[in-house]
Amino acid sequence: MTESPQRSRMPGDREMVFMMAMVMALNALAIDSMLPALPAMGDGLGVSVANDRQYIISAYLLGIGIGSLFYGPLADRFGRKGVLVPALFAYIAFSVGCGLATNFPLMLALRFGHGVVSAALGVVVVAVIRDLFAGDAMAKRLSLIFLVFMIVPIIAPAIGAGIVAVADWRAIFIVLAAMGGVMLLWLRRLPETLEPANVRPLDWRTMVAGWGMVTRHRRAAGYMLASGLMQGALYGYLNSSEQIIGEVFDARALFPLVFAVVAVGIAIANFSNAAIVERFGARRVSQTAVFVYMAVALAQIAAALSGGETLWMFTLLMMVNVGLIGFIGSNFGSIAMEDFGQMAGIASSYQSFAKTLLAAVAGAVIGQHYDGTTLPLAMAFLIAGVVGLLLVIWAERGKLFTRPGTAPRAPF
Repeated sequence: MTESPQRSRMPGDREMVFMMAMVMALNALAIDSMLPALPAMGDGLGVSVANDRQYIISAYLLGIGIGSLFYGPLADRFGRKGVLVPALFAYIAFSVGCGLATNFPLMLALRFGHGVVSAALGVVVVAVIRDLFAGDAMAKRLSLIFLVFMIVPIIAPAIGAGIVAVADWRAIFIVLAAMGGVMLLWLRRLPETLEPANVRPLDWRTMVAGWGMVTRHRRAAGYMLASGLMQGALYGYLNSSEQIIGEVFDARALFPLVFAVVAVGIAIANFSNAAIVERFGARRVSQTAVFVYMAVALAQIAAALSGGETLWMFTLLMMVNVGLIGFIGSNFGSIAMEDFGQMAGIASSYQSFAKTLLAAVAGAVIGQHYDGTTLPLAMAFLIAGVVGLLLVIWAERGKLFTRPGTAPRAPF
């Protein structure tokens, strides 16, 4: 078959993997590099209630959730670079705006807008890889991209802490803008990957009908909501982690290290899931993970109530449960997409929107319940696990741990 002009100019595999991973990494940097700087940002913006600083993270996550709804259809209509390049320009502009913000409400508005435009980054990366590869080849590239991407959450807090140590917190946003500029220059090597024959018109009626179909689909809705709740527990940890480590354990200087250790749990989970999911099936792996997740949450509650919880006890338990969310989220997502082969783009975009929006709101609520102890976070993990399990039982009509390939198509 004749190679298309786009593919003939395509960067090599290694460059493509690193390029796409770094595009996605801009989102992680915009979240995790903020965490060590939240106290300084709160002081600089006149935030009098410590828990309110968390909204700097929550506003960005809320923006990502809402923005996720639209970029799939836009990328199918205007091309991958036609969406990605303007989104990166907007990412730079919002980064600069956040760095210049003079009051807290303005910062929150800018962070929300920053999240809305940044939602394009993850959506378009998956679309680019889908354009170029299929089947196992696509899965291999996406796995490599996510493995490279996972390095960023591990090191991002250290980057933020390093910047704050030598400069004002506003310099973090200047670094984000600079990284966005570097990616714009690098993306000049990426041709448009959407073939002209695959361009789709924007059909809002079809999209709205698709959103309604996903909402009414019992199995998709159940797994989508359960995944959002579990992700919400993770976001609750993100929102309150700096306060917990700095105030409960008086170890603010160790925050980047503790955060990195916890983030390793997700990296291990993603790597392990890729190795076992085809053998045992997404349902068996993820549903087992939910039960283990609840058991670990009970251990977290016991540790919080014991009066003798240490930093490393908290870190170990959190690493395990955050890792279990890695097993749960990816597999719940694939199960929720099973019956939408003919409308994968619309369904994926809508599910990402719903999950992230629910997770952002739940994470903000969890973070606001921080009371100087680890107990509210531990309770939130347990509640998310119990409600998530009930949603899965409802979605599967009571049948758990089905063998791979035996789950029936769910009626709409």
